[in-house]
Amino acid sequence: MTMTIKLARVDNRLLHGQVATVWTKTVKPNRILVVSDAVAQDQLRKVLITQAAPAEAKANVISVAKMTQIYQDSRFDGFQPIILTESLAEMAQLAAAGIDLTATGVNVGNLPYTAGKTMLTNSVSADAADVAAARQLASAGVPVYTQTVPTDRQQDFLTLATKKGLS
Repeated sequence: MTMTIKLARVDNRLLHGQVATVWTKTVKPNRILVVSDAVAQDQLRKVLITQAAPAEAKANVISVAKMTQIYQDSRFDGFQPIILTESLAEMAQLAAAGIDLTATGVNVGNLPYTAGKTMLTNSVSADAADVAAARQLASAGVPVYTQTVPTDRQQDFLTLATKKGLS
């Protein structure tokens, strides 16, 4: 038996209202794992994120290396987490390290517009690095899709990127 991942989501806001309320009610995790090397080093952000967790799912902030370690540890088999990263690159790192995201795919919920990025949806923008990370995930059999909230329809990330001239 291994950890059963309920949702793998890329969202630069990490744990916020949408995830804490709407997504947790939909996928029913027993844990929220914020996987970010940067946030794991930032005590204030760690505290703010763990305080934002809903009552039914404790939140932890861990590094990419720590996530890989606990995924392979049978003591964590009972975890049914939502995994949150700030970027597609971090999610691709997790998949490359052996974390199986094929069943859930990777939900890209929010990547804000910054210089050099192209808007794919109202809440998701991407650049060549994002597309490369999504291709890496797709080549490992992991579907990558955009979906802000559960009631939105899923749209294939790479199809949207190709339509917008990112390839």
